[in-house]
Amino acid sequence: MNTTKIAEQMNQPRRYFVGAAAITAAAAQLGIIGSAAAQPDKPSAKRLPPIKPGTHTSFGPLKQIDAGVLNVAYAEAGPASGPPVLLLHGWPYDIYSFVDVSPLLASAGYRVIVPYLRGYGTTRFLSNDTVRNGQPSAIASDTTTLMDALKIEKAILAGFDWGARTVNIVSALWPERCKATVSVSGYLIGSQEAGKMPLPPRAELEWWYQFYFATERGRLGYEKYRHDFSKLIWQLASPKWHFDDATFDRSAAAFDNADHVAIVIHNYRWRLGLAEGESKYDELEKRLAAGPVITVPTITMEGDANSAPHPEPSVYAKKFSGKYEHRLIKGGVGHNLPQEAPKAFAEAIIDVAEF
Repeated sequence: MNTTKIAEQMNQPRRYFVGAAAITAAAAQLGIIGSAAAQPDKPSAKRLPPIKPGTHTSFGPLKQIDAGVLNVAYAEAGPASGPPVLLLHGWPYDIYSFVDVSPLLASAGYRVIVPYLRGYGTTRFLSNDTVRNGQPSAIASDTTTLMDALKIEKAILAGFDWGARTVNIVSALWPERCKATVSVSGYLIGSQEAGKMPLPPRAELEWWYQFYFATERGRLGYEKYRHDFSKLIWQLASPKWHFDDATFDRSAAAFDNADHVAIVIHNYRWRLGLAEGESKYDELEKRLAAGPVITVPTITMEGDANSAPHPEPSVYAKKFSGKYEHRLIKGGVGHNLPQEAPKAFAEAIIDVAEF
């Protein structure tokens, strides 16, 4: 066993903080088919229509709601009485990562909520005096306060990048709020202490932007070139995804948020221990630093062409103690899995609800 390699893989999620066996998959599908036959009105992944990525280019009118320290902007689709699903985006992406996933889930009877994270889109801080904090526990807390504001007691949570980390944190700290989860790239909970551990040079190279953001030059550079910078990240993280300018521009508009740069820079500096967090999150971060096991039913996913740093599934599988499955999505799918493979992502959500 190569312990150095395993240690490196285990360290990768904190820097990002930055399939399952065929028999198992077949058995799961048979279970879903049987359930659907017995309960014809129950959502079923088998009923999802085929969809070409990029079919949809807009959501309905966005909604705004006060939740915690934020006024959150979110898209909503599907019946208000349907099982709730929260879809959480990452950096440098936005709610359009789910523009094809949302109508698929809505057609299956789910109530779909797709919020802009703090620092994105028309989500705004309610007070100018609030710390522009990008630490992971703060972003995760935003999710539970949004659920409270929407009077959602329990939901399926699904996401990628920052969104996957948020899904992991909420399910680890507040499992009673999660019916099930879908997490791209698996287990991404880390800590500042873990962030102090150096990686081999090649692994460090993959985090070049994190070190860039640690400098004042990097902050100014991102402020000035945030759209060009983000497009480069898209290209590097999904080298086989040939998105057009219109697709990128729809998401890039979300980065014009007045707090976007502050949140992004604080997030990456906090991970390296170069920026302080807020004391009110200290207890949460202490619990997360212990690497808590996730007990809720979970499907983890990975694209076969994800060029962003990510751990191997074998490294994090034991972090999920509930019913669990991993899926590798083939066909040149990169880091932005929901937008590149929307049907596979939607199917995972419907399937995990049956676990």
